[in-house]
Amino acid sequence: MFPSGTPWSLSIVFLLGMASEGISCPSRCSCQYLEVNCTGQQLQEFPVDIPLDTRQLILAANNVSYLPAVELSFLADLVYLDCRKNLLGDDLDFTFIGVAKLVYLDLSFNNLTQVTFSTFSHLLSLVVLKISDNPNLVAIEKDAFANNTWLRHLDVSRTGLTFLDTSTVRDLPNLRLLGLSDNLWHCNCSFLDFITWMMESDVHFPDADNITCHTPAGLYALRMPAAEAQLHFSCLTQLYKQDYVFLCLVGLCIFLAGTTAAWLAGVCAVIYEAHASKGEEEEEEEEDTAP
Repeated sequence: MFPSGTPWSLSIVFLLGMASEGISCPSRCSCQYLEVNCTGQQLQEFPVDIPLDTRQLILAANNVSYLPAVELSFLADLVYLDCRKNLLGDDLDFTFIGVAKLVYLDLSFNNLTQVTFSTFSHLLSLVVLKISDNPNLVAIEKDAFANNTWLRHLDVSRTGLTFLDTSTVRDLPNLRLLGLSDNLWHCNCSFLDFITWMMESDVHFPDADNITCHTPAGLYALRMPAAEAQLHFSCLTQLYKQDYVFLCLVGLCIFLAGTTAAWLAGVCAVIYEAHASKGEEEEEEEEDTAP
């Protein structure tokens, strides 16, 4: 035994200090084993002092407007990130370059404006992606999810999208659920291919009754099956006014070209005949003057 008990006390204090350093937690957040929850704490910035072994990070319902790529890259084991109901917007390209293990990502209820190839291209393990309720989201590039081949659940409902290229979602081999409701779909002939894919695909579309056309006015609020029938009729069997104008111009050009060719052929024939006749007359004159 130690006479005064002091070494035991120092050892206990040292161990407690080491333990407290190993369980760091961001201010105003709650931390459990491998999980950090900062929901509804009115955070203005990405929290600091997040444990490096964190697997689940919840930042929902705050005022975060920027996700620092460097700080995120320190969380190399992160698999679940919930950033819904924040102020994220503008450019998120290369933001998630250091969290390649991410499986679940929720960016709904933010201010996203576009999704490019570089936005999620490094998330090779991503299974669930929610970017719904971003009213300023107006563009998703054709190859935006080209590297996210494990994606099973994609939600782009209630955004400002008017068009989505068919190959953007058709080429996702594991896609099982796709949210498209309450968008501003422009149902023209260019969108017919996407609607046809929807009708023939095995993918499930939640809230399908609210996947409707927003424009043109003649198809407003029309559900996709009815819109497909209308577009098949108008795009594949009926010509627009400009198509008739185009055909008339083509016909006129063909007529003018034919008329010009005939005129040129006639002129050439007359010139040839004139030269031939002149040649014959000269030969006859030479024969007459011969002794």
